Amino acid sequence: MRFVIVTGMSGAGKVTALRFLEDAGFYCVDNLPLPLVVPIAQLSLDGRSSELSKIAVGIDVRSGALSFENAENVIEELEKNGIRAEIVYMDASDEVLIARYKETRRAHPLAGPDGKVEDGIALEREKTAFLRKRADYIFDTSQLLTRELKEEIDRIFRDGKAFKNIYISIRSFGFKYGIPSDSDLVFDVRFLKNPYYDVSLRKLTGLDPEIRKFVADCPESGIFLDKLEDMLEFLIPNYIKEGKNQLVVSIGCTGGRHRSVALAEGIYERLKSNTGYGLKVEHRDMDRDLVRKRADYGVK
Repeated sequence: MRFVIVTGMSGAGKVTALRFLEDAGFYCVDNLPLPLVVPIAQLSLDGRSSELSKIAVGIDVRSGALSFENAENVIEELEKNGIRAEIVYMDASDEVLIARYKETRRAHPLAGPDGKVEDGIALEREKTAFLRKRADYIFDTSQLLTRELKEEIDRIFRDGKAFKNIYISIRSFGFKYGIPSDSDLVFDVRFLKNPYYDVSLRKLTGLDPEIRKFVADCPESGIFLDKLEDMLEFLIPNYIKEGKNQLVVSIGCTGGRHRSVALAEGIYERLKSNTGYGLKVEHRDMDRDLVRKRADYGVK
């Protein structure tokens, strides 16, 4: 049997996670009253129904802040009954949660009489802190696409692969458009020769083989990738140890079209063999400057 509790911050994607668990073969119940959690879990123990061998329940503060405080007692009761509950905690930054509430125009379940979303989020973080500490899986959906969340859930609950509670985003960008505000680590690769000044390469991007070769032909690029890979292999386990669940590694060049794209792809290729981590690569500014100078087209 497998019993999963999905909880976390309102607006972080609990309902979506339950839907993906249902797709993975779980019997799912959302917003389950706390007194019913143990009886539902015991159904999966008796083995009389294969349909109930995998159960996922959603619990959150919609039942009220006071009654939700009993959640810790419920988990302890599950353990006393020999039921191993896997806890999925859905999270997102305060800024992202506020933006989502403003977009949907819904009230936060813990917002006070004045209806301030910020106050509701702060109180909810306080009330769910013990669950986050006990969580087996923490998904920060601040930058996580719905498709990527589904892939992670399938990998853990359908394919049975290990999860290390961290999702790594490798991002290229252009300094002239500003450093990504959510970056944890920023690397400047403007020390490399710029293919922009080769008119035959200017319209291409770091995804094109010509640019990849141009960048790779610079000896410094290989040294940079070696040192970056070595540093990340050291940092990632230590970040996990400290409870970090999302890491954004930003690599920048002047316009974010050539060098940074090629090197972001390069470090992504090196890291993706470690299937224990969630990993994606994205290129923020690669297609941003689509207006070509007249000289690009040979017009005088």
